[in-house]
Amino acid sequence: MRLNVLFLVLIACSVAFFMTATMSDIAQGAEKMVTVQAKPEPLKIDLARTAVVVVDMQNAFASKGGMFDLVGQDISGAKSVIANNKQIITAARKAGIKVIYLLMSYTPDLSNSGGPGSPNWYKEFGLAMMNKKPEYKGKFLIEGTWDEAVVDELKPEPGDIVIRKMRYSGFRGTSLDVVLKTYNVKYLILTGIATNVCVESTLRDGYFLDYWPILVADATNNAGPPITQQATLWNVEALFGWVTSTKDMVKAISGK
Repeated sequence: MRLNVLFLVLIACSVAFFMTATMSDIAQGAEKMVTVQAKPEPLKIDLARTAVVVVDMQNAFASKGGMFDLVGQDISGAKSVIANNKQIITAARKAGIKVIYLLMSYTPDLSNSGGPGSPNWYKEFGLAMMNKKPEYKGKFLIEGTWDEAVVDELKPEPGDIVIRKMRYSGFRGTSLDVVLKTYNVKYLILTGIATNVCVESTLRDGYFLDYWPILVADATNNAGPPITQQATLWNVEALFGWVTSTKDMVKAISGK
């Protein structure tokens, strides 16, 4: 009789332990450590605590007829950047990694822009162009417009998160930090446009908040001369994080 009772107690304890461990895995994600080949050195990351942050892959910056194109900015590199982003996003979704889209975006009345009292009014490209040229009023980066939308090839899917921002950094005045903490994220894979503006600004703020940033060099495109891309890659590799390629990142995520 005593043996039977002891046996039942052991079974009950085992079931309780299993359920506790399972619930913990659901809440935090079972550890999935991989090594990403990167500069200045390979980096071990936990895929269960990783998010892909896709910065401003919008028609404004990457499509014919978008803001950059209309004002004469070079978007010739956008095609390959879109293709590389697609590879990374697809691999991330298959691996259960959270994909977060950041969008540069203003309300139609520009009430979230900072107004004439803010340097953003004069320096952020979309606002500056709309203020300088009446024909562009209400055309660039306005919420709900084609210009503000994510490019067709990279449309968000159910389960992805979209966060609108009004400054270069995705952390300024947004819920990004809270969302990342909700999903227990520690490592950030950053892609998008422009490398030297919104991507770098977001990456730096992430670093200051103790996230581990990894910049995918060939999944980003710069604004300005080539030296601006080179400068950001140097800054990240030397001071703020790690730099890798689409090939190496997809390999690490997919295990192939």
